[in-house]
Amino acid sequence: MPGLGVITNVVAVLAGTAIGLIFGRFIADRFRRIAFVALGLSTFSIGGVMVIGGLIKADAAGSRYAVLVLVVSLVVGGLIGEAIGVEAWLERFGQWLRATAYRIPAFAASGEGEHHMVEGFVAASLLYCVGTMTIIGSLQDGLGSPNLLYLKSLLDGIASVALASALGIGVGFSVIPILIVQGGIALGAHGLQPLLTDPVVREMSTVGGTLILAIGLDLMDIKRLPVGNLMPAVIVAGVLGAFLG
Repeated sequence: MPGLGVITNVVAVLAGTAIGLIFGRFIADRFRRIAFVALGLSTFSIGGVMVIGGLIKADAAGSRYAVLVLVVSLVVGGLIGEAIGVEAWLERFGQWLRATAYRIPAFAASGEGEHHMVEGFVAASLLYCVGTMTIIGSLQDGLGSPNLLYLKSLLDGIASVALASALGIGVGFSVIPILIVQGGIALGAHGLQPLLTDPVVREMSTVGGTLILAIGLDLMDIKRLPVGNLMPAVIVAGVLGAFLG
């Protein structure tokens, strides 16, 4: 059944988040701090692999524009994000996340701040919704073959345990963009398949990896960058990949 892989992915993330929240409450602060560093380093590494992998694939395909697309996408996407105020929107969404979560007594005493919740939401959303496996898996799911998304669901579920234990309930709300992005691709698979060419997927993954690198820096408390305002860069990269691929 088309869409079964997306549903499985959502369930896996929610289950992993619940497990992470349950066990995260029993972790002392000093262990939580080292968990943040480890998680940030892991996130940074994942982003680095995505960026390097994308540039290597572009070189192997004979593309001369990979670095140019990366730079232009980040600059133009950042300007668009700043103009429409993505970060401000995310902060308002963080307020809504807190209000929603605090209606549940189990979370009311957590004292989780808005930035903390937004950080968990953005980090998980980028990790789960940007990448080759996301796009190709969702396409295949829409065409009736959910096997790749089953594998992604397993990986995302495990990652959700670690993310939620360190970043809190915001991780669970990443199922919203999962439903929108993966569900949208799966539903429109027949129409989107010709548009999501190898160059488009490659450039989107490379720019997405760069944003994941930025999240890693934030988690390691090195530097907080306006990742939210840079998120439109992923769409810009897809458009440029379509024209320059």
